Amino acid sequence: MSEVMVVGANQFAAEVIEYKELPVLVDFWAPWCGYCTKLLPLLDELAGDLTGKVRVVKVNVDENRELAQQYGVMSLPTLMIFKNGEQVEKFTGFLPKAELSAKVQPHL
Repeated sequence: MSEVMVVGANQFAAEVIEYKELPVLVDFWAPWCGYCTKLLPLLDELAGDLTGKVRVVKVNVDENRELAQQYGVMSLPTLMIFKNGEQVEKFTGFLPKAELSAKVQPHL
């Protein structure tokens, strides 16, 4: 079972901005994006490896265009790390699992 939570604009504030227990890794993606779909299993693995240390959330930009625009998502995949409701990191493109983990580790 996946530890990755799918959220839309209606849940984003509650599940990312107002969520203070753990850092939140947000994946802005689209089903037509090849690198996004390649990233999915890696995010699932990372979420499993870091259960209780980080929350992993996915936002489909096709269904949540306003949210993508609000956070300046210009290319896919775009990943952001939020801590205590603040965006603390932003990176784009496909990254291997080890590099993803290395991006998240300083925020745990």
